[in-house]
Amino acid sequence: MSPIRTTKHTVYDLKYHFVWIPKYRKRLLKGEIKEFTEAVFRRIAQEYGWEIEELAIEDDHVHMFLHVPPKYAPAKVAQIMKSISAREIFKEFPRLRKQLWAGEFWGDGYFVRSVGDAVTTEIIKRYIRYQDDNDKPQQLKLWD
Repeated sequence: MSPIRTTKHTVYDLKYHFVWIPKYRKRLLKGEIKEFTEAVFRRIAQEYGWEIEELAIEDDHVHMFLHVPPKYAPAKVAQIMKSISAREIFKEFPRLRKQLWAGEFWGDGYFVRSVGDAVTTEIIKRYIRYQDDNDKPQQLKLWD
């Protein structure tokens, strides 16, 4: 079980699994490009206070499992990771622009799933299920 994290005003345990691809699903993430991309992702995560728990960069897609504070919506996380990394990759490897004629490194879409263990899921479902007023003890009446 991962530790509960805190910020100044928040206690949280948010984990996301992201997957995205290079534009046109080109098999570009190899060798020095793969190594550079991993370093860029790790630097971005550190700068934003995110923790990458697992990262797999395949030739034609990226899997990332990370912990993120609640002030960042998943869409914002994907936008930040993809935009900054694309800029850095093109800066380091300008030759890639010829292979990606639209001028974009990453495909437009992505997959994201919030991740929690089965125990947490069941506890939360049970907690919500028993919020029904009929299951709560009756409030004491002080006045009629």
